[in-house]
Amino acid sequence: MGRLVVAVLQGLADEYLSHLRIERGSAARTIEAYERDLADYLAFLDERGAFAPDDVDRTLIIDYEAQLFERGYASSSVKRRVSAIKGFHRFIVSEGYTGRNPADALVLPKIPEKLPDVLSIEQVSTLLDDLPSSTSTQLRDRAILELLYGCGLRVSEACGLDMADLFLAEGYLRVTGKGEKDRVVPISGSALLCLEEYLEEGRTDFVRAQAASPAVFLNVRGSRLSRQSIHKIVSRAGLSIGCENLHPHTLRHSFATHLLEGGADLRVIQELLGHADISTTQIYTHIDRSRLRSEYLLAHPRSGVAGPP
Repeated sequence: MGRLVVAVLQGLADEYLSHLRIERGSAARTIEAYERDLADYLAFLDERGAFAPDDVDRTLIIDYEAQLFERGYASSSVKRRVSAIKGFHRFIVSEGYTGRNPADALVLPKIPEKLPDVLSIEQVSTLLDDLPSSTSTQLRDRAILELLYGCGLRVSEACGLDMADLFLAEGYLRVTGKGEKDRVVPISGSALLCLEEYLEEGRTDFVRAQAASPAVFLNVRGSRLSRQSIHKIVSRAGLSIGCENLHPHTLRHSFATHLLEGGADLRVIQELLGHADISTTQIYTHIDRSRLRSEYLLAHPRSGVAGPP
């Protein structure tokens, strides 16, 4: 059903673009940009099961905005995409295709000119050391935050972690990054302790026998935790240090910056981050595992932290 209705939505998007071109006289570059933006938006709606205009609500649009930030889009690009979405829904209402305009009712959070790219070591310590851990959900959320900063993972990589990817006795995770490329990432200190505590005392409360998932991080239904859920976990935690709109990529950037400040070799940091210009096999040909781990342990601020009691 999704493909049929998405074709209808695509038709509405084409009508909107024609309206901009013919009636509004918008520039060709603006039309091209809006066409790309709406194509991406419609693909997101299809993925989330929103197959008609009335299926879209403000929560979906907020989730889409959060995903854009997670994918690394600049604030200016996100603003343009949201502008395209608002115009699209306004047009659909004006043409009588629906009576609801979720974008019009939406109060979008103010996007600062520049989101903080990096937290200080002191901010990270305050953020992570004060996290509650009395419930299974709190143990899970604390482990996620420690992992994002302690291992520099992307949100998609944290979501994609399976139990088979954990080699905790050896102090490593196997991470699947962009392009389905695997890499090995050291884990130690506070991140390791918090992950072990979640696995031992928290994860079992999320497991459902009828739908056993291999995922490390589970939701209350026993399914793999979504990227949107991790965004909300990070954003909520950021408020504790007065940081609004804290995004997971800020923790990843902080991880890399603090390693560099601690004296880690730049190539080691590239390996740890899994940048696209370094192939999977280079972890074996360029960097010896023992050196990778030793530089991480020496340079990362929390690699030797005893962790919460």
